[in-house]
Amino acid sequence: MAYIQFSEQIPEKQGYDVIVAGAGVAGIAAAVAARRAGKSVLLLEKATQLGGLATIGLINYFVPMCNGRGVQIIKGLCDEFIDLSIRDGFDTLPEVWKERKDHPTKEKSVRFATQYSPTIFSLALTDLIVSEGITLLVDCVAANPVMDGTHCKGVIIQGKAGREYYPCGVVVDATGDSDLLERAGVPTVLGKNYFSYFGSCATLESCERVTKSRNIHDLYSGISGGNINLYGDRQPADVPLYKGVTPEEVSDYTIRNQRLMLKNLREKYPDRFSREIISLPIMPQFRTTRRIDGDYTLSADDAFKHFDDSVCAVNDFDRSDYLYEVPYRTLVHHSFDNLITAGRSAAGEGYAWDILRVIPPAILTGQAAGEAAALALEEKTAIASVTIPELQRRLANNKMMIHFDDALIPPPEIMAEAEPVNNHF
Repeated sequence: MAYIQFSEQIPEKQGYDVIVAGAGVAGIAAAVAARRAGKSVLLLEKATQLGGLATIGLINYFVPMCNGRGVQIIKGLCDEFIDLSIRDGFDTLPEVWKERKDHPTKEKSVRFATQYSPTIFSLALTDLIVSEGITLLVDCVAANPVMDGTHCKGVIIQGKAGREYYPCGVVVDATGDSDLLERAGVPTVLGKNYFSYFGSCATLESCERVTKSRNIHDLYSGISGGNINLYGDRQPADVPLYKGVTPEEVSDYTIRNQRLMLKNLREKYPDRFSREIISLPIMPQFRTTRRIDGDYTLSADDAFKHFDDSVCAVNDFDRSDYLYEVPYRTLVHHSFDNLITAGRSAAGEGYAWDILRVIPPAILTGQAAGEAAALALEEKTAIASVTIPELQRRLANNKMMIHFDDALIPPPEIMAEAEPVNNHF
């Protein structure tokens, strides 16, 4: 490969205690946590709407946040974000969870999950960021970390004014793709993604439905390009598994899917006056692209294990009963003293990567990353060396479940009937 070299003078802007790259739900949680801990925070977002996959990616679903037997596991900022997502828009919360109260049972119960309006949630997230006193820059890319060895001095952004440099104390990479980590030299691991592309449309039938129900949620009907599920069922033999970290791959994925969606629309709804596509995802709907090769990598075998450095407890969204604790070490690499990640770039392998990447756990790891960033600055220590009991105390004070109760571990006869993990790849 040929390279060119060039030099330029880049203006230095105001410094911040914490820079968060990426305003998906993980990045927003990190920014809010750091700001509430008293730090100055700059939040960078390449789109002009906040929320990432949870909004502009049209994955507008808080997956189950309970153990499947009436006990809520995922709490912390996730509770606040759920309320924010449905305060001004529709929800699909089961009646038994409307009051957000546990109802333990030996039998499997309806799970705590909800859909919401992605556009209204995005607006609410912008309002939250401004209300918290966080500096927000949109339509700009966190292009490059400025490194002094393994220490990040700040971030160069690419925006409407060209390239600008923002110094900082700690960087949280919440891009979802470990973009800054990889460019900083942090060890990373590439993933693979199936051929999935989902949008939403309205039809004459759905208009009739919503008129009768008086519930705007009923307006939506699904339309897809590739519709491969979480486990890769029906992945076309002639379509590659996408890593999703090059322009060529993202373009191929987008072009193939958009052309297929148009074909599917024509075939499913041939009457062009009978339907309209309401929204398309304006970012790739990749699940696992690139993540940190952290100091610990969570695996499916870690179900029901306790970790001394756990920062949150989470549940399996697809299967009842399975519980996990997320070690702080999944968010950091010890060689880099002020870089941390959160969300779908936390260190998980196989099915555990799926456990970590979905909306509720992403919010929790974002909250942990933001709190840890603030603590590292206060303790004047490397991000991987913060005092774990103090970090856990702060998170617990903000309603995070740090360790799950062993009483929630099902007996062997229940687990013997549990569905096996359908391996990711």
